[in-house]
Formats: sequence, structure tokens, C-alpha cells
Amino acid sequence: MILAPADRAAWLEARRRGIGASEAAAVLGISSYKSNLELWEEKTGRRAAPELSENPRVAYGKAAEAHLRQLFELDFPEYRVEYDEFGMIASLPDKPWLFATLDGALTHRETGRRGVLEIKTAELSSSRQWAQWDGRIPDLYFAQVCHQLLATGYDFAILKAQLKSLRDGLPQLSTRHYFLERTDENVREGMALLLEKETAFWSCVERDTPPPLLLPGI
Repeated sequence: MILAPADRAAWLEARRRGIGASEAAAVLGISSYKSNLELWEEKTGRRAAPELSENPRVAYGKAAEAHLRQLFELDFPEYRVEYDEFGMIASLPDKPWLFATLDGALTHRETGRRGVLEIKTAELSSSRQWAQWDGRIPDLYFAQVCHQLLATGYDFAILKAQLKSLRDGLPQLSTRHYFLERTDENVREGMALLLEKETAFWSCVERDTPPPLLLPGI
């Protein structure tokens, strides 16, 4: 099932009626931006979701997304890339509240396999932050990709990351691509855990009962 809200306001209202990929980390209690209880309060109408469009990093990521998607198409011509700004995909018939809006939907031209394109921009200022991207993606983004695979039923995901840092006062850019297969053991385990936790969370929303507060590790 694909929903197509007409504009951003309609899309935001539709998101309130379910869980989107960017909210998966909050459900698990691993988001540094929002707790699972705060997310529950948003979904039950007790608090408004924060407006982040004025945040400089969010604004930069949004403006850069289209350019990075075009670069992906140039670098990986074996994939056809489709983009629908407000399209919401929900492939689980018994869980219509679990959906995803993608930065890009991929089709491998030779095999027809379907995939998720996720685009991230990040500013890194410490070795600890760089370590989170060393041969892997940070846990909150891994949760996001697992959610997208659950919502779409697609075969694989590619995360394109533009990582920015300062060296001698000058900005340095590093572009990395991370490939995840639905059949990978860690991805399968991640999807199973996320499905369990998101189902329990949404049950709390439907019953109007707050979930136990989860706090991210320090």
C-alpha cells in the first residue's frame, strides 16, 4: 500500500497515525533526540512534534539531499532511482501504522531487485563520532534502515553518507556507501527486534497507555 498525501501538512498528519522510519530509534530508546515517552505523547496528541526545518543542520541535509541523490544516480547507473517526496509505503497488511517515506526507491536494472536509498549528512567533531561510521552505520540509522525494509518489503538498502569535519579550520568531506541485504543475519535480527518493539509501542498508543521510559546509554 502506498499513501500519497498532497502536501507536507497532510504528510505530517498522516505520520501522526503511525510510526515512520526516523522514529524507530526513539521507540527503541536509543535516540539522543527524543525519548520513547515523548514520541508516545506526540502520537497521542499530548504534545506537538518539534518543527526542525529551522535547524541549520536539518536545513543543510534537506537542501543537499537532491544533489546527493543525483550523484548516486551518476555513480551507480545500474540502479533506477525513483523519488516521491510525500509517498508513504506500508507493505504489512496487519500493520498499516508501520510505514516509510524514502529518500529514494531503487530498482536494480538487470535483476529487478528492489531497494531503499537512504541519504545522510553529518558533521563529525570527535574520534568517537568517526568510530560510529567505521565499517558500519550508527545504531539509530541502522534502526531506521531496518524499519524501512520492514515497511517496504524490499530486498536491500544502500545508505549514502556525506560526512563533514574540520581540519586546520577547513571543511573536509568524506562520502561513504553502506550496503545492507535483507538476508544478512544482523539485519534480520534487527528487523525482528524492531517489529516486536514497535508493535508493543503502537499497542500503547492505541490503548492510550504510556510505555515504560527508555533512556539511551551514555
